Amino acid sequence: MQNHSQKMTLTAGLFLAGAVCAIAQTPSQTTPNAAPPPPRWESTAALGLTLTKGNSDTLLFTGKLGTQRKAPPDEWYFGIDGSYGKDHGDVNNETLHGFGQYNHLFSDRFYAYLKADGFHDGVADIKYRVTVSPGAGYYFIKNKTTSLSAEIGPGYIEEKVGGIERGYFTLRLAERFEHRLSDKARIWQSLEYLPKPDDFGDYLVNGELGVEASLAGNLALQVYLQDYYNSRPAAGRDANDLRLVSALAYKL
Repeated sequence: MQNHSQKMTLTAGLFLAGAVCAIAQTPSQTTPNAAPPPPRWESTAALGLTLTKGNSDTLLFTGKLGTQRKAPPDEWYFGIDGSYGKDHGDVNNETLHGFGQYNHLFSDRFYAYLKADGFHDGVADIKYRVTVSPGAGYYFIKNKTTSLSAEIGPGYIEEKVGGIERGYFTLRLAERFEHRLSDKARIWQSLEYLPKPDDFGDYLVNGELGVEASLAGNLALQVYLQDYYNSRPAAGRDANDLRLVSALAYKL
């Protein structure tokens, strides 16, 4: 009986050891080195509304939609924004702006770009302004929390301002900065300067400065300042248009 018991114990031990070895050699179900998911489109829609009645009678509506996709070596950016406002029945705000930009990276920081931009401002008597610009760009800072880039290139503008149509070549100098303060807050800033190469007194400057803070889920609060400067505006119009907007944004 003792020999039989020892044999049973030895057999059980060998069986257990074999099972352990088999489990150890079985491929793991987890794949820590699996490829990350492909880059996706990141989109945000923002809406703002200001309405007053009584001693003042005003209405201001603003909207903004932007989307981007960064899939090296290619980057895509598209956006559209607009505003409409009245003061005692008179239209005092009427803008529509849209753009698209494609970047192709030759290295982690250097890229070539092509940008198209369209703008309308009924109050400033800008029926349309279409700008097309190719060029080169460089990321001076590029990490998970901060980016700073600059761009330079030629451009061509076709516009109708104050009832006068004209088309002309321009130079484009631009920069953009973005920084994530935390997982729930970020700031951004952009500036664009477009002078005529043969007359630097004739130029456009477009700028934006903004901050965004998450509220709950995909909902966030945006506050941004937009500035459009035209050194030679339509007759009877101001050269500078400044707009401060606060809006609720939803990340799609």
